[in-house]
Amino acid sequence: MPGQSTAHSGYFVSTKPSDRFPLWTRANVGEVFPDPVKMSTFDFAFQNDDGIRMSELAFRDAYVAIGAFTHDEFDPDECVFLGVFGGYTYLNAAVGRIFGVRAPEIDVETVDRNFFGEQPGIPPYESHPDDENSEASQRIAETFLYLFTAPALPDVFDDEQQLAQMRASRADFEQMGDHEIADWIMEHLERGFTGGTGFRELFATHLRVSFLAAVPLGVLEQVCTAVGRPEDTLKLVAGYGDVASAAPSDAMWRLGRQVAASSELTALFNDGPVGLSARLGAAADASGSDAAAFSEAFEQFVYDFGSRGPNEWEISCPTWETDPDIALAAIDRMRLAPPDADPERRRAGLTSQREALSSAMSQALAGNPEAQMQFELAQGAAAVYLPGRERTKTNCVRFVNETRVASRVLGQRLIDRGAISQMTDTSMLRFSELHELIDDPTGWSEVIAERQAVYDDAVSRQEPFVIVGEAPPMHEWPRRDEIELLALSAGDTLGGLPGCPGIARGRARIVLDSTDPTALEPGDVLVAPLTDPSWTPLFVGASAVVVDVGAALSHSIIVSRELGLPCVVSATGATGRIPDGALIEVNGDTGTITVLEV
Repeated sequence: MPGQSTAHSGYFVSTKPSDRFPLWTRANVGEVFPDPVKMSTFDFAFQNDDGIRMSELAFRDAYVAIGAFTHDEFDPDECVFLGVFGGYTYLNAAVGRIFGVRAPEIDVETVDRNFFGEQPGIPPYESHPDDENSEASQRIAETFLYLFTAPALPDVFDDEQQLAQMRASRADFEQMGDHEIADWIMEHLERGFTGGTGFRELFATHLRVSFLAAVPLGVLEQVCTAVGRPEDTLKLVAGYGDVASAAPSDAMWRLGRQVAASSELTALFNDGPVGLSARLGAAADASGSDAAAFSEAFEQFVYDFGSRGPNEWEISCPTWETDPDIALAAIDRMRLAPPDADPERRRAGLTSQREALSSAMSQALAGNPEAQMQFELAQGAAAVYLPGRERTKTNCVRFVNETRVASRVLGQRLIDRGAISQMTDTSMLRFSELHELIDDPTGWSEVIAERQAVYDDAVSRQEPFVIVGEAPPMHEWPRRDEIELLALSAGDTLGGLPGCPGIARGRARIVLDSTDPTALEPGDVLVAPLTDPSWTPLFVGASAVVVDVGAALSHSIIVSRELGLPCVVSATGATGRIPDGALIEVNGDTGTITVLEV
């Protein structure tokens, strides 16, 4: 019977708060896990009966690899870097602040900007006797020296090639038994491909590269500020053309142009995105048709980018491979964009601007050889590590997607047998419980329903952005539909963090779900709660982007930078305060949004 393998059947995903590192934030991690984590994800990534798990361990590995800490500084039994409260994932900002104390040329304020963006209620830093550590500072300095001289990230490219081979030789899950699939999923997550590279190792690489990517960006910001041109910082890191999370936009753009040039395809898309993949498939049966050519190109797109999707780190959530209509909905919006929205054309202009600005800045620093060398080294490191950060993230997501495909084969079998009612039901189980359900489904539907009810309650509530010490009990969190925000009127402004420079005007379109972008028209300003790569195609036709949360290395800033879109992040309450359809002006230089007309 259910419950024999665990003390209780309730939805119990939570971690113990850290006494040594008591500051937690939803900043940054909210883009990775916008929703509460599912039971199965908590089981493999955060903590289970065997102790702390892969995501937490990866954070420790990354910080130790950089030299900021040693493993013995962390609690061996409880999560330190990642906390889960009320089902929501939190990142430990106190540990990040210690990195700011120990790292040369970095301070707590710099770390806070990267962690929090511009958010209210952030407590000031309070020092601890163990924060400063000269040995750690020396280790970090050595890491930084390597950072500024590394011409490439060969380990990242090696992982990418192995993942491509893994996708090409995907296991035949249909031929596996139920227990065999369940075991394969855990084996894959823990050991992955040749050499024992599993999720922990891939995620640690992503975190290490992400931490280091902030360093050259910070140096460029310091140099630009020193010469009175702080607004040029992001222009100096734009138009790289090798940003993995922006790459699907190029492919989608070409697919969108196919649709725009074909009356047959246009008619199919005009009937709406729901069921579009089925209609395209039926039309593609006619040899030589535009639908056939499109379907062939779209099939290649799904193969190349199918691991992307909303909440793509969560195994139970659909991706462009498991639900192609999600990708087609984005292409549907992109087909309406004018030709000058071509992301490759935009990027070419940004590349020229970056190269000219870089040359001018270097010449301006000629009288100060030390500052000039620092600037040029930072430029080179940024060109390696900023695109590298997105590449490592893509590697992780592609790796996770293989488990998603496997779990859906198993899930469909369980649905066919009546053991569960929907594909996401297995995500409410720990992996050990999944084996129990396979053997005997009796009673598990009640357990799943109970946990789903708790999960749904968490989804309905607004989690705190910052937690200090103990988290307030979830029943005290306000329900989202009961939160009243004062709507902005004509002439009102809302402040945030400048994400990408430039000024644009357009109609505000509040889009809360990247899978349903039908209201977004070319030239509109995309106003979103947060963004992950599934939102990227929606940027292409927009005139600007505004996001409720975000910080210096947020996805929305990275993609806006590659497309040259004015962007403001950390615009607290933007999706609730900016009236849908209002004419607004987005100033990416100052981080302000002005309502011009309601």
